[in-house]
Amino acid sequence: MRYLPILLANLRRKKVRTAFTVLSILIAFVLFGLLTAIRQAFSFGAELAGADRLITTHKTSIIISLPKSYQDQIARVPGVTLATHAGWFGGVYQNPDRRFQNLFQAPIEPAAYMKMYPEYKLPPEQMAAWLADREGAVVGRKTAENFGWKIGDRVPIQATIWSKKDGTKLWEFNLRGIYDGEQKGTDTTQFLFRYDYFDEARQFGQGTVGWYLLKIADPEKAPAIARAIDDQFANSPYETKTTTEKALIQGWADQVGDIGAIITAIVSVVFFILLLVAGNTMAQAVRERTSELAVLKTLGFTNRKVMGMVLAESLLLAVLGGGLGLLLAWPIVTVVGGLLSTMLPIFYLPAKGVAMGVALILVLGLVTGFLPGLQAMRLRIVDALRRV
Repeated sequence: MRYLPILLANLRRKKVRTAFTVLSILIAFVLFGLLTAIRQAFSFGAELAGADRLITTHKTSIIISLPKSYQDQIARVPGVTLATHAGWFGGVYQNPDRRFQNLFQAPIEPAAYMKMYPEYKLPPEQMAAWLADREGAVVGRKTAENFGWKIGDRVPIQATIWSKKDGTKLWEFNLRGIYDGEQKGTDTTQFLFRYDYFDEARQFGQGTVGWYLLKIADPEKAPAIARAIDDQFANSPYETKTTTEKALIQGWADQVGDIGAIITAIVSVVFFILLLVAGNTMAQAVRERTSELAVLKTLGFTNRKVMGMVLAESLLLAVLGGGLGLLLAWPIVTVVGGLLSTMLPIFYLPAKGVAMGVALILVLGLVTGFLPGLQAMRLRIVDALRRV
């Protein structure tokens, strides 16, 4: 710390150059934060998908329904500890432009579904109210806040697929609970209602479900369990395809495009440009202080200490720009996430993204300071003083 005043004085020597370099690094790391949040959003929560959960869909497409009778057969497969189901409802709330149809609305078995997803936290009294009301529904905290819903509201949803027996497509539900997420990235946008009410009231499709959700005892045996399930229904009118929850979610994400590869390419290009900018700044700074470095060596500073000071200066420059960039990225991501909450409900800067940003800051500081520091370390006092 005793050399900190010297380092700060060196950075203040060329204030405009230092300011522009810090600004370049700051903008780059704000961009890094936004891109990390976008990558997180387009993963659709795949990273939080349970390793002990499988999903069984129709072999041809997830949009083709499966018989409800499959549930008992799947539950008896060795290794399966819980089996339940869900399906896609696809409704619109009020104005279609509010994009409610982009949120997951599903008829489910309340008790089994909440047991399948323990990361969804619903108070016991709200769960009891839901089980007591056939027209009851629960919703995630984010969606409740987006629409200003509160417990006890009557929520009308206009179906786009499922008509009622009377021919209408207007479904009304009593909001009996609002669930929260156990972790930051937990999806709290879902609208869940009871399958028994839905199956009884719909005009067609009785006795079918969208897909099955399975909890298994040993994630290591997931491939074998998946094969056992699919073999059971091979050559039937409704053949199945069973995969891990994470693989299925990642498959949906990949349909949008390989966002991870695109973002990695962008970050790589930006980081390379930063290396050139910051490296050029440090190289110029060392060249301008050749005589001063010679004086330091004359006063007894060792080669390693001189190189250490150059590296410390480079690190300080990177930390100032990168640290401010990451700090600024946090509120920006929060604001953008609020604006895009209906389209990208999982939009935030994850802790591992921040950790990666910190690592990049350190790498930037060390790499850009290494060559100038090596030059300063190899500098001979006589040669340096001859240039004065």
